[in-house]
Amino acid sequence: MSKICALVDGSVYSESVSDHAAWIAQRAGYSVDLLHVLGRRETSGAPSNLSGAITLGARTALLEELSALDEQRGKLAQKYGRAILDDAKARIEAAGVADVTAVLRIGDIVETVAEFEADAKMVVVGKRGEAADFAKLHLGSNLERIVRAGRKPVLVASRTFKPIERFLIAYDGGASSMKAIDHVAGSALFAGLQCRLLTVGPDTDETRKRLADARATLEGAGYAVEASIVQGQPETVISHAVESEAIDLLVMGAYGHSRVRSLIIGSTTTGMIRSCKIPIALFR
Repeated sequence: MSKICALVDGSVYSESVSDHAAWIAQRAGYSVDLLHVLGRRETSGAPSNLSGAITLGARTALLEELSALDEQRGKLAQKYGRAILDDAKARIEAAGVADVTAVLRIGDIVETVAEFEADAKMVVVGKRGEAADFAKLHLGSNLERIVRAGRKPVLVASRTFKPIERFLIAYDGGASSMKAIDHVAGSALFAGLQCRLLTVGPDTDETRKRLADARATLEGAGYAVEASIVQGQPETVISHAVESEAIDLLVMGAYGHSRVRSLIIGSTTTGMIRSCKIPIALFR
């Protein structure tokens, strides 16, 4: 059976990740791998520098006490992680998904996701992590790393789940957005949903042709597609379309430029993730 990988971390997004994972699993007939990753620093402490005026015997006693505290902290972190997984698993099973596996891992989150996504159709992750600054709309520190390193689509869950009936594909004719078109056309996940296709940019013959080709692919898969070209700044135009047209899910290519270029000119992907209040399916 095909499966998805859903990351839960104990943040307010964990419930939403679970709900989105359940929605995907039910529509596409997938099983769910629930994953909670503990960083190595959460389960072991770095040796403390106790040099100086402390006597040898006192230093040895303090080292032993710190070692015991580190061991206790590691055990508590793992216990907390298992509780997070248990809650998420129960929530997904209550939604009607029978095949749910919960996995606790220690290590680097990007390396761990890369291992699990190899056999998965999609990765589901929250927009912000447990330590994110919501007031400043900071994204989860690992989100961009996961998306950039991944080879599978990543669904970034919104803060709360709501039924998805209408989705918008932001199409720019690039390789990642073409991949999104092909995925939508061939996936049971989107079947029966209302499809909106939007290109932001100049209305040229080449742009119209690319949009027409994408529309034909989707219509060949059975979608009734509403398509248009709108001039303007991509982030502004897409955000307006999402809000004014009651879009429930945004589909788009992700991080088409290098980190350096994104740092200099900004990233449409990061801007959309930060500002959008709906889930976003990202394709690399």
